Amino acid sequence: MGVLDRIQSLQSRLLTYQWWEIAVEFAIIWLVVWLVVRFVQGTRAAGALKGLLVILIILTVMSRLFGGDGSFQRLGLLYDKFLALVAIALVVIFQPELRRALVRLGETGFLRSTPKDIRIIVEEVSDAVEYLGRAKFGALIVIERQTKLSGLVEGGTKMGAELSSRLLQAIFFPGASLHDLACIVRGRVIDSAGVQLPLADPQDMPDPRLGSRHRAAVGLSQECDALVVVVSEETGNIRIAERGKLTKPLTIEQFNEILTQRLTSVIDRRRTGSAMPPPPVPDVPTAAERRELAMAEGPSNDSIMGAHPGDSIAGETLAGASLAGDTSMNDATNAGSSMDLGISSSDSSAAGVTAGDNERKA
Repeated sequence: MGVLDRIQSLQSRLLTYQWWEIAVEFAIIWLVVWLVVRFVQGTRAAGALKGLLVILIILTVMSRLFGGDGSFQRLGLLYDKFLALVAIALVVIFQPELRRALVRLGETGFLRSTPKDIRIIVEEVSDAVEYLGRAKFGALIVIERQTKLSGLVEGGTKMGAELSSRLLQAIFFPGASLHDLACIVRGRVIDSAGVQLPLADPQDMPDPRLGSRHRAAVGLSQECDALVVVVSEETGNIRIAERGKLTKPLTIEQFNEILTQRLTSVIDRRRTGSAMPPPPVPDVPTAAERRELAMAEGPSNDSIMGAHPGDSIAGETLAGASLAGDTSMNDATNAGSSMDLGISSSDSSAAGVTAGDNERKA
């Protein structure tokens, strides 16, 4: 049977299939190919995958057109074994990419932030990053989104402290014991500091002059959906790493815009009921609000401004109300005393008039 006969036989066989069945099969194949391309896009696996697909297509065409009738039996045998070899090779060669794909498929909503939480996170981190960049203090801040980071990072000191600009500045101050490694931010809590992140390969970096902080930022962002903020110790430049990509140096306005946009997108696509939320954090003023309060109220309120964020101020409010009530009562008492004095004076005057009349009569 010649090549033309094989093509006609294959065509006649295709005509016997239902059109909707062929459409469903092609749709499933297209979906699988699209998912694979999406996961490996921008990685080193993309080029190798294209090469494997080209080889697979060539072998399939040769096997269908030239195989059979006892010809090219050895090529047919190799083709039969090729798919199994390709499956094993994919697992071995693309092991990092497959792990990242599984992590992305298993992403769940560990971060359940509200718009108010996002505003506080952006303001506190932005205030700290602006100071660190201006002072050229190196920093590496990881903002957890949907993927849990416990299996991707190593070491670190557990903190569980409330997120604040001052604390971030203190962590990355030169000479501090935790300033060399990364800090994990989970919601409105600084979960841990001094954490070691996986490093990206040098060929994955956009600029070979970038140091280990930037390699760590890109390396972790390749493994999960976390946002990694990195401040250069040499230049003070601020960058954000996401999905293995590193932004160009950002101004503080650009940083605020990108951070707000990325964190807001998590709320739009988060899934409920998949994990327990982080521990609640008491509502406290942000760094900008604290500055405004300090300017508006002056130094007389230092005792209130210095109170612990978790302490209730209801007692102070009640005490103020009680003080106001006492003041009102004192004012009323003083007013009453004045009235009494006025009445007494009137009585004295009346008595004086009566005495004068009696003298004239006498």
